[in-house]
Amino acid sequence: MAEVRVIRAERAWIDGGFRPAQVRIVDGVIAEVAGLDGFDGPGGLDDADAAASAEVVVLAPDEVLLPGLVDSHVHLDEPGRTDWEGFATGTAAAAAGGITTLFDMPLNSVPVTTTPAALAAKRAAAGGKLAVDVGYWGGAVPENLGSLRELADAGVVGFKCFLVPSGIDEFGHLDGAGLRAALTELAAFDGLLIAHAEDEAHLHEAAVEVGAGPDGELGRHYDAFLRSRPPVSEEAAIAAVIDAARATGGRAHIVHVADGHALDLIRAAKAEGIRLTIETCPHYLTLSAEEVPDGASAFKCCPPIRDRVNQDLLWEGVVDGTIDAIVSDHSPATLALKTAGGGDFGLAWGGIAGVQTGFASVWTAAARRGIPLERLLPLFTTGPARIAGMPGLGVIAPGARANLTVFAPERSWTVDAQRLLYRHKLSPWDGRELRGGVVATLVGGTVVYRAGDDDARARPGVELLAGAGPRAGAFAGDDVREGATS
Repeated sequence: MAEVRVIRAERAWIDGGFRPAQVRIVDGVIAEVAGLDGFDGPGGLDDADAAASAEVVVLAPDEVLLPGLVDSHVHLDEPGRTDWEGFATGTAAAAAGGITTLFDMPLNSVPVTTTPAALAAKRAAAGGKLAVDVGYWGGAVPENLGSLRELADAGVVGFKCFLVPSGIDEFGHLDGAGLRAALTELAAFDGLLIAHAEDEAHLHEAAVEVGAGPDGELGRHYDAFLRSRPPVSEEAAIAAVIDAARATGGRAHIVHVADGHALDLIRAAKAEGIRLTIETCPHYLTLSAEEVPDGASAFKCCPPIRDRVNQDLLWEGVVDGTIDAIVSDHSPATLALKTAGGGDFGLAWGGIAGVQTGFASVWTAAARRGIPLERLLPLFTTGPARIAGMPGLGVIAPGARANLTVFAPERSWTVDAQRLLYRHKLSPWDGRELRGGVVATLVGGTVVYRAGDDDARARPGVELLAGAGPRAGAFAGDDVREGATS
């Protein structure tokens, strides 16, 4: 017998706006969306039928029904560095943050996802652990240029590259020639290159200027670290990506844009017709250099969190549509790595864990600026989905997988890092009051998280492979069925 659930909400995010609706879910798929007066057509449920034969959930007046959020930039680190995060804890934290689909980066796992065999190892490691749906990025490194199509055919949604050393020896970076070679190769089959855009030459010059020690020491003051990765390093690298995309006709995406001054370059490139998208992250929109305490290496990331003036420029990019997505760049590590050197910003590992707090933190900052929730939602749903090449995600519509988030925009809560679902309880938002709480998260119609849970115990997540449909199993060697990706 089919499993049927009906969710009724005074405000549901449908077709780019809020409206009263009820959503009928049958066997994990949205079967019908209708007004609150009931369903029409064959198989529809009126109020009496729904009450008798289906679970009916009525949202509270202060709750809204959202499509499950999509995060196209997450490091889960498994296999090989599961002690940093892992599929089990990382996807549980994502669910607690309202995210129902994420795309895993090709590093910092071991092996890095630069070959079909490495992808198979990652898929095997994910088996039975997914609280949310997961897709995979591949990597473009010097060693696999010329064989990217093979990895694309295995199911990755695109290719991540670094234009500076990644910090992981096994994931090398591309120089200018390698960048053009990768984009040329990907243009032949319309693949996507996503780039960590910093220019190594400017980083080296800045490190000399601020007096970095022989082992990279910078001290406990954030200002030295900030000056060691100046805005010009981002601007030069972004310009290089734009030039390479222009020359090759390839598709490019800039990850974690931190420099608001670079947005004019990006605006001009988009106006020119260059195939370019960009993202930024919650930490750049909600945290500022002026508030980073000495030794607070939980705030360290690359590119760095810049000043408030820069943050204002990023928010302009959110409002005017220059920024295509807001994603977490969830990049956890062990507490020992994050506090290496006793809080020395040169020695501590760079990366912020933010998959659970990202949406609420951005909504908190947006509300203070008078920016409505409606402006943010595409950047957390359909925007990341399109970047990952899966535009059918992040919507409430008949035929879509029933990935949904119940959100209370006006409820406040205080971040307690010790209660976050990450493997390591560290957050730069620890102790902050945030506006807006995730009440419940559904994946494939199954409730995987309710407010106050200390885990997401259900594991209904499926794999999303490019060129194939979602798969409930995540085991190397499985045949991938043909069909359009949902």
